[in-house]
Amino acid sequence: MNTDAFYRPTSIDSSSITDFLYKVYSWMAVGLGITGAVAWFTAQAPQMLELLVQNRVIFFGLLIAQLGLVAAFSAVAHRASTATAAAMFVAYSALTGLTFSTLFLIYTSASIAQTFFITGGSFAGLSAFGLVTKKDLSGVGRFMLFGLIGVIIASIVNIFMNSPAIYWITTYAGVLIFAGLTAYDTQKLKALYTAAGEGGNLALRGALTLYLDFVNLFLFMLRLLGNRRS
Repeated sequence: MNTDAFYRPTSIDSSSITDFLYKVYSWMAVGLGITGAVAWFTAQAPQMLELLVQNRVIFFGLLIAQLGLVAAFSAVAHRASTATAAAMFVAYSALTGLTFSTLFLIYTSASIAQTFFITGGSFAGLSAFGLVTKKDLSGVGRFMLFGLIGVIIASIVNIFMNSPAIYWITTYAGVLIFAGLTAYDTQKLKALYTAAGEGGNLALRGALTLYLDFVNLFLFMLRLLGNRRS
């Protein structure tokens, strides 16, 4: 994609951009709320939680369903009806909540809540930076995407090596990568709207992008800040 298009002058005024961003963050908040509610209520149901933890087929089936749903959303959201795209976004948020419920078995509820609010504050600052900075963050975004590939590969390798050093390196790298992607994706989203308007369910697509940045930043920060259960 030609990033020069991000900075093409248009007649879209600031109030229109504000309204668009309000929709994006509202949908993102809805997604996070659904994820949090599903995770919490599932964690309060011992039989459901036990089923997720002990039945690998169900747990990995949920992970595969998540990947399939986000891939399907990315492929069809630009041409689907708003209702269909919204339903897919809500379904993905709920599936993520089911898998996130297992975090309550690893970390204390207080540390999960604390990390969530710290992540929220960090995300808000990074997203605001992406909105107001005059610097083109396209280079940062490309660098972070390459870094993400490296973290994924290292994490897969570490499943077999079980190296504490690799674990902590990928943890710190993950925090930096999703911090950078948050600023980059926010800037790109604003620029896409400025260049082409809100067609193709752009608000929902942007909400999913920022939602993914948030939850991944949260997961890596939870590694650093979360208090594990004894």
